[in-house]
Amino acid sequence: MTRADWVNTTHDWAGSVDRGHLEEIRADVDRYAPGGLLHLVLEVVAYPEDEAESAGRRGACTVTLHSDGSISVADDGRGTDTRVDEHGRPVKKPVMATQDLRFFQDAAAPLLPDGHPRRGMSVVAALSDQLTHTNRRANGSWTQRYEHGVPVTGLDPIESDGTTGTTVHFHAPFFAPITDLQPHLHFPHLDITVHES
Repeated sequence: MTRADWVNTTHDWAGSVDRGHLEEIRADVDRYAPGGLLHLVLEVVAYPEDEAESAGRRGACTVTLHSDGSISVADDGRGTDTRVDEHGRPVKKPVMATQDLRFFQDAAAPLLPDGHPRRGMSVVAALSDQLTHTNRRANGSWTQRYEHGVPVTGLDPIESDGTTGTTVHFHAPFFAPITDLQPHLHFPHLDITVHES
């Protein structure tokens, strides 16, 4: 089966970057990131929440507020869907740089715990000057870096550590720091821990 035959569910496998989409987000920050950093964190956490719910289990997620102002969100899920194309190359679902087909254009998108609509992970990537997506799956582990939503490295393989899951580490310096995160982390299928480093 070729990449063109892959079925789209949450994102369009046909392309890896939608620059127009990323520019649209940056042009209307108040719409896509109301509340700033808090909303970005909730956009990321919503993905492991989806996965835990669909698997019928409780997931674990750790949010770390780093001293340099960056934030990382790590979960114990299956990792972001990564497939091998007809040329034998790994291809990661383009969650960072293309729109979430379920939510971005939907006027009735579900609300995140801050009361604002969910739009997708691309909002986080587009509004971060740096983002690293580390992805550990049963069939391999990779990392990739982005700047303003655009990949600046390839899908670089890393050594497996025996776990699966996703870590999104992002820096969005245009927003004020988060002062009180824990009260907003209401996700029914996740056990969430907050750390400062």
